[in-house]
Parts: sequence; structure tokens; C-alpha cells
Amino acid sequence: MGGPNGGNGGRGGSVIFVCDDGTNTLAPLRNRVHIRATKARNGLGKGKHGQKGRDVTMKVPPGTLIRELHTQKLAGELRNHGDELIVARGGRGGRGNAAFMTHRNNSPKLAERAEPGIARWLSVELRLVADVGFLGKPNAGKSTLLAAASAARPKIANYPFTTIVPNLGVCDISDDGAGLILCDIPGLIEGAAEGAGLGPAFLRHVQRCKVLLHVVDGSSDDPIGDFVTINKELEKYDPFLADKPQVVVLNKVDIPEVQEREAELIAELKEKAGHSRVLTISAATTKNVKELMGRLKKFVSVQPEADLPPVPEVNLAKAPLEYDSDDYGTFG
Repeated sequence: MGGPNGGNGGRGGSVIFVCDDGTNTLAPLRNRVHIRATKARNGLGKGKHGQKGRDVTMKVPPGTLIRELHTQKLAGELRNHGDELIVARGGRGGRGNAAFMTHRNNSPKLAERAEPGIARWLSVELRLVADVGFLGKPNAGKSTLLAAASAARPKIANYPFTTIVPNLGVCDISDDGAGLILCDIPGLIEGAAEGAGLGPAFLRHVQRCKVLLHVVDGSSDDPIGDFVTINKELEKYDPFLADKPQVVVLNKVDIPEVQEREAELIAELKEKAGHSRVLTISAATTKNVKELMGRLKKFVSVQPEADLPPVPEVNLAKAPLEYDSDDYGTFG
């Protein structure tokens, strides 16, 4: 009679998210509710170990945040091409009886069961990565400015909330190939901190912008009041965003009524803003738009890398799980 020869079972495959510069949406994930790696094979006789399960990799764009769905605890963020995050680790294979052989017991009659792999529900969110985020009231001309400064063609109309989704554009203003990435989000209104309007739902897309471009509608009944209101709402909603450096532009100076008050409005905006980064433009006629983009490019280039504030830990006792949801692993 020979000794024990039962091989070990293989380790199950893991589910891994991989950051890919060539991917710009989460559409592949939206169409797949369940993502499963393959099972491992059982160990066999004659000391043959089971084959490992194959990992499943899902490509996601830079700026992707992954959270545990029930607790919203942050698992990780993929920012750079090639970054990887193991979101569900495969189970450990069981040991065959050959693994329990000792000098005293050279024919063990026991084996070890495998451990199941991790299963969890995830919340996956994409935060757009841009250099400049547009800020302002609805109908201030943000989308018109985006169209004037880039090849983007957002929906433009003369009524509030024409923009209902974020729009990205690239302004090519230099020969080095490094364009200025612009992000236009729906406008903010008074009460935005309490959830009014569309803007608050999309503010996360400008959290990593280095600079905020505050577009003020010069034809408004109270342009200065609009500027102050937006900054107050921003501070109440997200102090992290409110502390970001701003460049202020007074838009629609092609309108005669705005031209008459231009000097007065510029002086008041500089006083309220507390800095001199205030310019006049007409997005509709593209007046001063090229100059604005040039100054923005220089201003952005001297800003430090924008980073998000630390995410607060979630108390798992308030939302208990059937299993520990901290089993995330990163590498690469």
C-alpha cells in the first residue's frame, strides 16, 4: 500500500478592476450585473494539485471609485493607467491528505475543505478628471464657453438647465500636445446645498479639478449677488471645493447694457473675490476667449496636484454585513 497522494485544490479566481486610459465610460459594468471569476479544480490522486481558477479583469477609466454598496465604505480609487484593485478575492483551495502526512502518521485519513471566495455588491462611480471645472448659475453661458474654447458641442439654448449632464472639452492652445481639459456641469442655484437644482448631483466631477472657472452672467439682474450666492452654496455643500482657486469671468460683455456697467462690475467682482483674477469675455462672439484659455493654462500649470479629502470611515456596526467587507487587496 502506498502513502497518501491526494493533491491540494487550486485557488479560485479573483475579480480585479484595472485602470485603463483607453476606457472612458463605465458602460461595460452597467451591462453586467454579476461578475464571476472561474472556479478552481479539485486536487487529484498521485499528488496532482488542482488547476487555479482564472481571474476576471474589468477595465475602468481613470477616476473610478469603488465602494461596498451597503455601507458605502470606500474600497479604493483607480487613478493611473495600470492600477489594479482586487475587489473579490478567490477562495483558498483545500489541502489533500498528502499535506497532513507526518513521521508518526504516514497515512492520514483526513483532508481540508476549501474556503469559499468573497462575494459582495459594489457601487462603482466615475469622477471625471479635468484641469478646469466650470461653475456658475444656470444660463450663465458655461456651455457656450465650452463650445467656443474646444471642439465639444454641448446642447446650448436660451433657458436654464440646458445642461443636464457633465460635458468635457479639450482646448488645444499649445504645440506640445498638452491640451487644457475643461469640465462643464449643470448650473447651481440658491438652495443647492439642500439639494435644489441639478448641479449638486454633479459637483463630484469637479472635485479633482485644479482650478474652478466661475462664469458670471453680466446680463443678470444682480451679477454680484449671483457670484456671492454660488460661493456661499459651494461652501455649505463642500468646503473642499470652496477652497479651490477660482478664476472669475464676466460673460456677455457683447451686450450694450453690460458694456455700460463693465468697469463697475469688474471692480465689485474683484472686491468680492478677494483677488484680481477677473476677466471679461463674450462666449457668444468668442471675445477674449483665447486670452482666457492662455491665462488659465499658465495658472493651472503652477497649481499642485489636486487630491480628494480623506473619506470618513463607515461604522460597520450601523450597517452589519454577513461577512467582513474589508478584504480588499491592491498591487501593481
